[in-house]
Amino acid sequence: QVQLVESGGGLVQAGGSLRLSCVSSKVIFSFNAMTWYRQAPGKQRELVASISRDGDTAFADSVKGRFTISRDTDKKDSVYLDMTSLKPEDTGVYFCAAEGRLGYPEAKYWGQGTQVTVSV
Repeated sequence: QVQLVESGGGLVQAGGSLRLSCVSSKVIFSFNAMTWYRQAPGKQRELVASISRDGDTAFADSVKGRFTISRDTDKKDSVYLDMTSLKPEDTGVYFCAAEGRLGYPEAKYWGQGTQVTVSV
């Protein structure tokens, strides 16, 4: 069983910054990718950022240049999402996901989410 626990959400003014953390109960390098999704009220969950086992990163167009994704290569159990220049449209519940494992390429594990609210 994989457990993911997000933290770091909160209320911030537009233009501000937040760092989200995701701690995994399994070594993150055992997954093909670690990803951050978000879901705004009334909208579908969308991919925000991902980092592959090899370290390749990808971002949604809406956050490029403002968000970065990184991971803890010492403890190998955490992934981070650094969010800067936040906008009200970044508001939503942010979920961490661990995707794909050896023998289970379609596996996806979710955290419980952390709320980010950006005020004008």
